Amino acid sequence: QVQLVESGGGSVQAGGSLRLSCAAFGYTYSSYCMGWFRQAPGKEREGVAAILSDGSTVYADSVKGRFTISQDNAKNSLYLQMNSLKPEDTAMYYCAADFRSFCMTAIQALRIPPPVHFFYWGQGTQVTVSS
Repeated sequence: QVQLVESGGGSVQAGGSLRLSCAAFGYTYSSYCMGWFRQAPGKEREGVAAILSDGSTVYADSVKGRFTISQDNAKNSLYLQMNSLKPEDTAMYYCAADFRSFCMTAIQALRIPPPVHFFYWGQGTQVTVSS
């Protein structure tokens, strides 16, 4: 059974940095995609960044140049380094993973797959950025 566990959220002032981590347990697929999503109160869940097992990445325009998604296959972990944080980055952040072609095809086309294309989800970690 696959389990994703996020950590690293917290409260920071605008301009600060945070690094989110996502530990994947029971995930044995050799080809996969993983992503970070966020959801603010009253808003839809939106994609932030995604990565393929081959290292290909894609970012939402709102975070390009500020956030970096990475993975450590040896540790079965996914990361999101967030710099120059803004109050509008405040949200619950979720880690997601999938092994199906829909997800991988989207990233190869330089698009963040929609939430429906991710089967496995973590419980979320809160990020709050104050002005």
